[in-house]
Amino acid sequence: MADKFDVIVIGAGPGGYVAAIRAAQLGLKTACVEKWSNEAGKPVFGGTCLNVGCIPSKALLESSHKFEEAKHDFETHGIMAQDVTVDVAKMQGRKNNIVKNLTQGIASLFKANGVTSIHGAGKLLANKQVEVTDNAGNVTVYDAENVIIATGSRPVEIPPTPLNEHVVDSTGALEFSEVPKRLGVIGAGVIGLELGSVWARLGSEVVVLEAQDTFLGAVDQQLAKDALKQFTKQGLDIRLRARVTGSEVKRGVVKVSYSDTKGDHELKVDKLIVAVGRAPNTDNLLAPDSGVNLDERGFIFVDDQCKTNMPGVWAIGDVVRGPMLAHKASEEGIVVAERIAGHKGHVNYDCIPWVIYTHPEIAWVGKTEEQLKAEGEEYKVGTFPFAASGRAMAANATMGMVKILAHKDTDRILGMHIVGPQASEMIAQGVIAMEFGSSSEDLAMTVFAHPTLSEAVHEAALAVEGKAIHIAQRKKR
Repeated sequence: MADKFDVIVIGAGPGGYVAAIRAAQLGLKTACVEKWSNEAGKPVFGGTCLNVGCIPSKALLESSHKFEEAKHDFETHGIMAQDVTVDVAKMQGRKNNIVKNLTQGIASLFKANGVTSIHGAGKLLANKQVEVTDNAGNVTVYDAENVIIATGSRPVEIPPTPLNEHVVDSTGALEFSEVPKRLGVIGAGVIGLELGSVWARLGSEVVVLEAQDTFLGAVDQQLAKDALKQFTKQGLDIRLRARVTGSEVKRGVVKVSYSDTKGDHELKVDKLIVAVGRAPNTDNLLAPDSGVNLDERGFIFVDDQCKTNMPGVWAIGDVVRGPMLAHKASEEGIVVAERIAGHKGHVNYDCIPWVIYTHPEIAWVGKTEEQLKAEGEEYKVGTFPFAASGRAMAANATMGMVKILAHKDTDRILGMHIVGPQASEMIAQGVIAMEFGSSSEDLAMTVFAHPTLSEAVHEAALAVEGKAIHIAQRKKR
């Protein structure tokens, strides 16, 4: 029998590695099991997020945005840049270096905090034992007082579009060595829009096929409609109600069959990205006698505190209910480590921000107007357009708006929604305000620096009561 630990974490993604570090900080003997390997056979930490998700996609989004600015927007600033070209190999190299630095950083943090790294595939057995199978097939069993399952998720595959050299998932879409002339994307969600944006900016003709009737149904629809106009202007051809029925590859061309309200259609592209969602990584994770239950979709069943039905076994992140967001996983990891150590901890699921890193960015926290209407909640609305922001004008980024929803009687902020420049950073103001139970008046009475993009938040808060200064408003009675 191998060592016994106070805590064994299965998975070293943004939920798992954070949980392991916090548990070790709290004085618990902690190990973290990770099966991901690099070319040299060494363990790779960070999970999907750092390796093939959040970080590499943001690196490519940033690079492609700068390229697009140089080609189309520099002239507005009086900067003349002729014959701007892109070196995809260099762009990919930069992205890979960022990923490498961050994943190696986690290894250093494990060492600094005394976390034991165990390389291999973890499986939960009965009595909180963890079986680890390494790359050579050797099996070791570890004992634990507590097990935290943080195995994350993987891209969903669909039968009409089996993956191959030309049909790829989100991981493959981050590795293109050249810009596809014609690119198809299945799914107009967060991942589809971000990856579609990267390659559209670099010169691809992009068609996005979305089966849903509504564009970004989870987003406040006033902002979603605004964003759709901007993406269409940028050249993204987004087709709603488009259900993909099949695909075939001939002579390097992908022929995609789909149907919509007008009938059956065919789309020819050089590459096809399948971005229809993610599924929890629970295959071969639980021994039949482990005592841990899955729901009908393969997620691990947990309560509000991330406890499974088996005492001492916890689960966090993409493998449990709630949004599949890296920051949600990290917070759950911290809270579980705190609870194991005997402290109190709580994740406020009502105050988790969402971000889509397109241009303009889309970010939101709390309820949408559609949700409040459906719930019969009385509310007030304040909006402010970036077109009226001096800082946005200076940055040549005047698309979009800030929208604040507040309770009609108590004035408590129920939601904040932003489409526009730096929305990913500004949404934290709404998160903090809601975390402290703020009213729109609290934000309206707060002094914001001038000139900043954040003044749009101030003005939207003022607009809730018809008091915005820098736009004309109807008087509120």
